[in-house]
Amino acid sequence: MRPTRRLAARLPVLLAAAALPVLLIAGAASAHVTVSSDGAVQGGEAKLTFRVPNETDHANTTKVQVFFPASQPLASVSVQPIPGWSFRVKTTKLAQPITSDDGTVTEAVSQVTWTADSTASAITPGEFQDFNVSAGPLPESPSMVFKALQTYSDGTIVRWIDATPAGGAEPEHPAPTLTLAKAESTTAASSSNGRATTALVLAIVALVIALLVAARVAYSSLAPRMTTRSGK
Repeated sequence: MRPTRRLAARLPVLLAAAALPVLLIAGAASAHVTVSSDGAVQGGEAKLTFRVPNETDHANTTKVQVFFPASQPLASVSVQPIPGWSFRVKTTKLAQPITSDDGTVTEAVSQVTWTADSTASAITPGEFQDFNVSAGPLPESPSMVFKALQTYSDGTIVRWIDATPAGGAEPEHPAPTLTLAKAESTTAASSSNGRATTALVLAIVALVIALLVAARVAYSSLAPRMTTRSGK
């Protein structure tokens, strides 16, 4: 086999070997406690999902504590139960009450703690668990930062509290950060989708009308011939 052919045959293996360290690094870097939400809009309500992976290979995650930003109090927070886990909600009296649809709110949730009921329900190595809360109204702000503590069965506590500098490198233990879209952006997107749907419907209607007209013209052009033949 020629050297060129041998190199071509080995190329996929070499590329895979070169990509492996990158994939491992990317996997390790992404294994953080995070918060996400589909359609989180400033001033709206949303389900917030705190995803907690187990980053160690010798202990289980038995407790998760999430701290809500005191400068962005939420009038309403409800926790979704998880089988095998208990939760405790801590509230704090507000310096300035919040006015909501339910009236004046003088206390807001400052912390939610989830604790595994047994070893069987703890987060084992290589696994993750989602913890959901429903919250709102969300602040008129581009983002929210939720600090979190992750406790392992061997007593280790990982503090996900580091701020990520703008334009800087991500810290070792970044605090979960939720990005909030502006309400106008969502409205504009909905309007754009509505216009696209209307345009599609009009195009279909126009196509149907064009087909009917073409069929009628074709029938009209054939009708005299059919009449002449019938007269013969």
